[in-house]
Amino acid sequence: MVSALPFNPATSTGASPTGAAQSASNLSMDSATAFAAIALAAVSWDGVLTMAGSRALRHSLDYRKPYQHYGQKAMVSLMDSLLAELRQVGPQHLMVEAAEQLNPRQRATAYAVAAEIMRSDGPLQDDERNILTNLATTLELHEADTAPVLAAMDLLHADVLDG
Repeated sequence: MVSALPFNPATSTGASPTGAAQSASNLSMDSATAFAAIALAAVSWDGVLTMAGSRALRHSLDYRKPYQHYGQKAMVSLMDSLLAELRQVGPQHLMVEAAEQLNPRQRATAYAVAAEIMRSDGPLQDDERNILTNLATTLELHEADTAPVLAAMDLLHADVLDG
């Protein structure tokens, strides 16, 4: 198996050399698709979808409604369509497009899932913190909403051998 799936929005059709979208979305987005889109954009913000990131993404969706009722074929179809959209418009635009489809509760949960996915491979890097800050702004979340999420992620992902 391949350990990473690189993609470059700038080389995909529909994107300029800067990665900005030139055309409107081809994807019809309901709230379930939008929620998964934010998780995918978060896990692949740097242009690489690693195997670890793919597992974290899949795990974060598998037990949630409505995804827990999706069969393998439906999940693959959803991810394929989201990956195509990601390649076309880039992660930032995908996040913006998806945020518009979510209610405030779904936005808060999407942020928490994105933070967990990003934190799953180790401490947050500066770039990851910037992406989460941008995501919070896109989702119209305040620091009072996001700081406890990040603190919880630090606890959940702490090394059990540290004192």
